[in-house]
Amino acid sequence: MREILPGIHTWSKLSPPHGYDFNGYLLELSDSELGGNLVIDPVEPTPDELDAIAAKGAALILLTNRNHGRAANAVREATGAKTLINPADRLHAESQGVAVDGALLVGATFGPLEAVDAAGKSPGEIAVFWPERRILFVGDSIVGWPAGACKLLPDEKLDDPAQLRSSVARLQSLDFDILLPGDGVAILEGARRPVAALIESWAA
Repeated sequence: MREILPGIHTWSKLSPPHGYDFNGYLLELSDSELGGNLVIDPVEPTPDELDAIAAKGAALILLTNRNHGRAANAVREATGAKTLINPADRLHAESQGVAVDGALLVGATFGPLEAVDAAGKSPGEIAVFWPERRILFVGDSIVGWPAGACKLLPDEKLDDPAQLRSSVARLQSLDFDILLPGDGVAILEGARRPVAALIESWAA
């Protein structure tokens, strides 16, 4: 696990079929009303990484979509955190064995973070926005690949391609500078430009 930004730690696991990393994030928010740190889309950690996550602790695990349960159960067991997912994606996640404790609703806030609508890949897809730090965390709504650029998953992987494009256009209107994706490579400055380029490519 490494600190990618002050107070934001990440760990990754290569997905050979995709050719890029899947990423989990731990945010140090112990001074907020959450009562502890927050984890987003945890991927399978090594034993040392799981020890580091447990040492830092976590109060909540946010899953951005039905397919990002990944290592949520392992992190939940190691930290005692509660796992949240949008109700529209909950049944699918639970059918994959993910233990879910509560609802992650659009508009909900978690300390300085806000859950925003990113539906289209799945009906309950959300993104997580940190306005003060201009950081946007995305699950499957935007893939950071190749490095420095953005793309969508293939249409056949999407429940509603048109809805996802509309969601991404709304995300692009947010005032973010940093994009931290669950899939692909983080963009640590000027992230709205490659998202805008992605949107422009749809009209080409």
